[in-house]
Amino acid sequence: MSRQFLVNKSEAKIMGVCAGIANYMGWDTTLVRVAFVAAAIFGVGSPILIYLLIGFIAPSTY
Repeated sequence: MSRQFLVNKSEAKIMGVCAGIANYMGWDTTLVRVAFVAAAIFGVGSPILIYLLIGFIAPSTY
């Protein structure tokens, strides 16, 4: 069984990237969103740029 990462537009707050990551990994969507916000606030890497790239490049589900 192969699984594919998809941006989840039906559960999206902005672009659906966090919801897609949560669905792919089997995690709670709220925890992924909180982790993303914490990473953005504390400047770990470039989370906003990475989020936008994933949002525009990854295939989506509606």
